Amino acid sequence: MSWPHPAFRWSLPTLIAGVLLAACGKSEPPPAAAPPPMEVNVVTLQPQTVTLTRELPGRTSPHLVAEVRPQVSGIVKARLFTEGSRVKAGQPLYQLDDAIPRADQETARAALVRAEAALNSARPKAARWAELARTGNVSKQDNENVIASLRQAEADVVAARAVLDRGNVILAHARITSPITGRIGKSSVTQGALVTANQADALATVQQLDPIYVDVTRSSAELLELRRQFAAGRLAQAQNLPVTIVLEDGSRYQHEGRLTFTDVTVDPGTGSFLLRVVVPNPDDLLLPGMYVRAVVSSGVRQDALLVPQQGIARDPKGNTTAMIVGEDGKVAVRPVRVAQTLGDKWLVDDGLRAGDKVIVEGLQKIRPGIPVKAFEAASATTAPAANKQ
Repeated sequence: MSWPHPAFRWSLPTLIAGVLLAACGKSEPPPAAAPPPMEVNVVTLQPQTVTLTRELPGRTSPHLVAEVRPQVSGIVKARLFTEGSRVKAGQPLYQLDDAIPRADQETARAALVRAEAALNSARPKAARWAELARTGNVSKQDNENVIASLRQAEADVVAARAVLDRGNVILAHARITSPITGRIGKSSVTQGALVTANQADALATVQQLDPIYVDVTRSSAELLELRRQFAAGRLAQAQNLPVTIVLEDGSRYQHEGRLTFTDVTVDPGTGSFLLRVVVPNPDDLLLPGMYVRAVVSSGVRQDALLVPQQGIARDPKGNTTAMIVGEDGKVAVRPVRVAQTLGDKWLVDDGLRAGDKVIVEGLQKIRPGIPVKAFEAASATTAPAANKQ
């Protein structure tokens, strides 16, 4: 076996030693610089007073309703109103044929005249017989008979006058008038139709529409929850607050109403009870039977915390959480319990406190535990003007 040239025998160890020395002489690379904290927008929670409201469905109903029916029988001679017009109380609506009532009235008047004539004859006769009875020229029995005749004549006059009054009433009822002031609908009869006293079908219907009622329904379960919150002191009673009406097209009615009545009975079929709101309706914009929504005040909450909706997350199980910036500047997750929405914000019942910084922007870039740089969001946390549950 041949060995390498002597020169190579000395140079190989020297080369290896040089490589090792060079490797030992190299310095370690500097560590990578830490990334800057993520920037997020936060809302600092401040307690405030809010009025809790509930938007309830309902329908309008007239303030007064009067169905016009005849009180005497007869043939309709004329209709005296324009369908759909405004009528006043006492305004004539129909004229019935009054020939028979008028004849009965004349007969009753003649009977009254006859009875009064008999009375005028009986009075002096009774006076004369009374004088004769005092002198003993007639018997006591004959005098009492004359007095009885006088009393009968007086009663005949009263009866005849009552018959005449009844005839006047019947004759007046032949002219059918409006019982209330309001808008009258279509007529169910025409000229020449026969109507009967106290018939089942109304001739027309008069409705008073200013003001008008809005009847809304509310769940009895919500009422129980409200009463619990009132009893616990979490809510204060809202007194005499106006009720806003929202029309079918989503616009707000220009006049505000007021709550005047709460029913004391719960409908067993729906589990709801009735609330009645009185609303001014000077232009007759609201008509009976229209579907509307009423924004009714439920109560006033002091020291309420409102969080923008984008700051609250909900998992598949329905649990709600919020990400906040802790005192150490790091992201923390808080489980929260929300009650309802107020405009574009959540009303928080539990899990957050005043002064907490809730992250509302930049949530997709962060995770719990990492440091962040917080900036106050531009939107304020003031209570919305119109609150809805």
